[in-house]
Amino acid sequence: MLLKQYNFNENEVQKCATTSKQFQTKTSTMQKAIINDQTFEISEEKGGILVNNLPFTWDCRYISHNHYHIIKDNKVYNAELVEANYVEKIFKLKVNGTIHIVNLKNRTDLLLEKMGLSSTASTKLNNLKAPMPGLIYEIKVKVGDEVKKGDVLLILVAMKMENAIKAIGDGIVKSIKTNIGDSVEKGRLIIEFE
Repeated sequence: MLLKQYNFNENEVQKCATTSKQFQTKTSTMQKAIINDQTFEISEEKGGILVNNLPFTWDCRYISHNHYHIIKDNKVYNAELVEANYVEKIFKLKVNGTIHIVNLKNRTDLLLEKMGLSSTASTKLNNLKAPMPGLIYEIKVKVGDEVKKGDVLLILVAMKMENAIKAIGDGIVKSIKTNIGDSVEKGRLIIEFE
């Protein structure tokens, strides 16, 4: 009935369903969403999403590029993705004409913040130390490389999970103090920057 009322065709419905599933898949790994300075804890339980420990259900329909029609708790919302910064995980959404800034944080982001290594700590890199114990799985840079904030420097495997360790500022790689396959302890110097 909703499809006929808004003249949605099957292709549009499939697009929205895919987008909705991708969003739910991406957010299922997220642990926190900060929307206009209000914090929401997000978790996944038995295949469903919980927000602040309450079930989260919604119906989303794709309208056009970055535009969606959403029904949540019997209320209708028109949403537009205005801006997306996937590196920083910051999104600007317009919902029913009101702008909302959404900042998503996953487990790694929260762990780094807890350790005082948040991405806003510095704009110029000095040294990169292991944020947690783990195994160096892959090194994405070499001596002399210029890196920008958000660039992936290396992959560190910890607790059977691959963690992309990103640059929190700009810099040039001066030296790499570890090799692929090395086990590192938390706080060990991994990369020096100029």
